[in-house]
Amino acid sequence: MYAIIEVAGQQFKVEKDRYIYVHRLPNAEGEELTIDRVLLVDDNGAVSVGAPTVEGAQVKAKVLEHLKGEKIIVFKKKRRKGYRRKKGHRQYLTKLQIVDIVK
Repeated sequence: MYAIIEVAGQQFKVEKDRYIYVHRLPNAEGEELTIDRVLLVDDNGAVSVGAPTVEGAQVKAKVLEHLKGEKIIVFKKKRRKGYRRKKGHRQYLTKLQIVDIVK
């Protein structure tokens, strides 16, 4: 059984007892949250597609930790002009564990 959900402006395919990394959520570590934006549910071949969401479907998740992602280097250069800019970025993330998918 799996579901397609929308969290923090992104869509994820989730299964029970799997981990996902989403943009930072305001929930505290150890807190459980319920995600109502379920776009699709597949229950062993019985597919329910929402328009835009599936009625009554929920995904329960637990916030495990807040962390920062990998560092990304943004380097800009224009040849023969002496223009060089180097900038780094690390995205703030939240690690979620999918506890249950309720259809």
